[in-house]
Amino acid sequence: MRLYVEAALAGDARIEASTGQAHYLLHVMRAHLGDRVSLFNGRDGEWLGRLAETGKHRCTLVCEAQTRLQQNTPDLWLCFAPIKKMPADYLAQKATELGVSVLQPVITRRTIVTRVNTQRMRANAIEAAEQSDRLTVPEVRKPQSLEKLLTEWPKERRIVFADEGGEASPVAKALSDSSYPSWGVLIGPEGGFDAHERERIRSHSCVTPVSLGPRILRADTAALAAVSIWQTTAGDWR
Repeated sequence: MRLYVEAALAGDARIEASTGQAHYLLHVMRAHLGDRVSLFNGRDGEWLGRLAETGKHRCTLVCEAQTRLQQNTPDLWLCFAPIKKMPADYLAQKATELGVSVLQPVITRRTIVTRVNTQRMRANAIEAAEQSDRLTVPEVRKPQSLEKLLTEWPKERRIVFADEGGEASPVAKALSDSSYPSWGVLIGPEGGFDAHERERIRSHSCVTPVSLGPRILRADTAALAAVSIWQTTAGDWR
């Protein structure tokens, strides 16, 4: 059993589980007093907690010992046009498992989904972090327009732009030839970016257009493929 908590973790710290976490521990996992639960908060490493108190809808855990020091994930932002609910849930979960540090929804001219449930996205990210043994949870940011994203993009961060309609180097080659310390991956909506948006993106000083191969990929597939290749060439899979 493994839980993400907001509270600080330290020796003998008492952690009050949320109502949902208490239900999971007591009624789904059938935990009992004295059972151990791994705890992490993205700051203090991982701790072994003991179930010290229980009630009908509550439980308290006490930190006993640190089992892992804090280890941060690679600095990779995933910027993507929102897609319908089920693929968006899947994307948040798998991107978390793959080690993305930021999930940034981007509104484009062809974006079909304009209302983004960031709380649901964060819940999916937390669950994936718990299950994948990750010590951090990616930051889920509010949606912003493509123009705002490009205008405010930090100059020290490179953008991998998956361009399905123009000349571009294979993504693995483009990444292996660069020494930038921080990156972002930009994936378009179903139907791709329109011509004006593609021109705007390709003219940006921080953008590296790349090809993801000879086949047209779904938006969620393209995002996960690009992140996976980045991890093998510039991330923590090396």
